[in-house]
Amino acid sequence: MILEAKNIHKVYHNGNKELKVLKGIDLSIDKGKFVAIVGPSGAGKSTLLHILGGLDMPTRGEVIFEQRDIYHLSDVELSKVRNERIGFVFQFYHLLSEFTVLENVLMPALISCQLSVVSCQLKEEALRLLNEVGLSQRIRHFPSQLSGGEQQRVAIARALINRPSLLLCDEPTGNLDSQAGEEIISSIKKINRENEMTVILVTHNLELAKVAESVYHLRDGILMN
Repeated sequence: MILEAKNIHKVYHNGNKELKVLKGIDLSIDKGKFVAIVGPSGAGKSTLLHILGGLDMPTRGEVIFEQRDIYHLSDVELSKVRNERIGFVFQFYHLLSEFTVLENVLMPALISCQLSVVSCQLKEEALRLLNEVGLSQRIRHFPSQLSGGEQQRVAIARALINRPSLLLCDEPTGNLDSQAGEEIISSIKKINRENEMTVILVTHNLELAKVAESVYHLRDGILMN
């Protein structure tokens, strides 16, 4: 087992009002599995994904990732886990506009290794990933010169540069047309299959979720299989 969530609660407070978003989520995922979490907008899918990825602390509960409770780690240790062991792909691509495609992909590795100069090995890995997602001819382009689907493929390559064991995808096709969306999901499935990388996909689209081995439904703060 690579990831286990135990009794996850998330409560937001607005003055005297209490909004219970997650109400005791339990989830266990084996290494190499492709899992989808579906539900309507506002169901708490992104909140749950952020908690699983160490981006947002639960009000109550535990997240055990690679045999460690990530919310018992120090801030430095948790940042290291997020950068090196978990890849993130969001609905919005979050590419750095002033950097080329290749530089965007390399960024997490540079941060992780605290490098100012790119090694040949790192560059080769970035080029390999960009070739895998079909962008080997676009490495010197800037984000503004790419289509939405191309930008998302850059974001996927960036998420994989540190060879994480877990890939978290939050509505990765939300800003794309149907054809581009299908291509992105196919790329993610290929990565899952060929690299035995664990993938958790959050989406409101039941059709997209069908590519996963297991599908969970999140409604009213409760997760059901």
